[in-house]
Amino acid sequence: MTTGPVDVLVPSRTRVALALGSGGARGYAHIGAIEVLEARGFEIICIAGSSMGALVGGLHAAGKLSEFAEWARGLNQLDVLRMLDPSISAPGAIRAGKIFAKVRDLFDGALIEDLAIPFTAVATDLLARKEVWFQSGPVAVAVRASIAIPSVITPVVLNGRLLADGGLMNPVPIAPTVSSQADATIAVSLGGERREAPPGPPVKETAAQRPVEEWADRFRRTASSLLDRDVIRSITGRFSSGVSSSASEMYVEVDDLFEALPPGLGKGDVIAQSIEAMQTVLTRYRLAGYPPDVLVSIPRDACRSRDFHRAADMIDVGRSATEAALDLAGVSATHPN
Repeated sequence: MTTGPVDVLVPSRTRVALALGSGGARGYAHIGAIEVLEARGFEIICIAGSSMGALVGGLHAAGKLSEFAEWARGLNQLDVLRMLDPSISAPGAIRAGKIFAKVRDLFDGALIEDLAIPFTAVATDLLARKEVWFQSGPVAVAVRASIAIPSVITPVVLNGRLLADGGLMNPVPIAPTVSSQADATIAVSLGGERREAPPGPPVKETAAQRPVEEWADRFRRTASSLLDRDVIRSITGRFSSGVSSSASEMYVEVDDLFEALPPGLGKGDVIAQSIEAMQTVLTRYRLAGYPPDVLVSIPRDACRSRDFHRAADMIDVGRSATEAALDLAGVSATHPN
């Protein structure tokens, strides 16, 4: 008996829309996330990114991510300091001109509309109070606008708009990907819960000073990602040795209750922590409006936002977090035709 050819159904690759969030140096984790998706056979058909997410997403869409990752892995702390290009008079602590010169070289004049993967870089128009989605024009220009962290990296003016970091209004930009014909949406948030101090309900606290024994452990936990151990030790030591909270000494000048600010706490630390606090709440609202199929969450205390010398560590963090999120969600790289 002769039979004809048999049609074999070959599973097709899962088409993924990728949203990459803002978060400074933690954005290196996006590289690890993309490496895992490619290794598992997913097809990335659309990318949107804010800030560092725009940089990594644009580089991947332009086919330059591996080159950038190799360069970033080789940076040490001294290399980063040399490239920061500090500014006293500009409305930002650094111009980062040397860093963006490297980025421009990598993009080599590429246009967003010519990229192999549809790409959106999200910036914030500070004057109009709205998001700006760059979906055409030079990739390097769009990324530079998206990555202008307020008071850290100088903002830019383009076509009459004062542009700053996209994470100010959309820390994890899923909305630009919703029109894609993806089988799944994967979002990588760089503002995940801290590993040692997860958020909870509001706490009630007294404005009266309390003995150091009551708050020292809590302070060590919450400040560990921001301050050095020696600084934390000096603060708790000063309070335990020189400040009393007895009722007879409660009526003092307000400023006398606060002590001096920690010597290791800089303006950049305060700004970064303030922005991250606001973005944490904003991210929850954004993800509720556009819930992804898979959420990869990178803890906020995985590294400081300015630790750009820790590429290798954060890429590994991104790989581990992505693998865990995919396994938990049960999303595979193939699906039946």
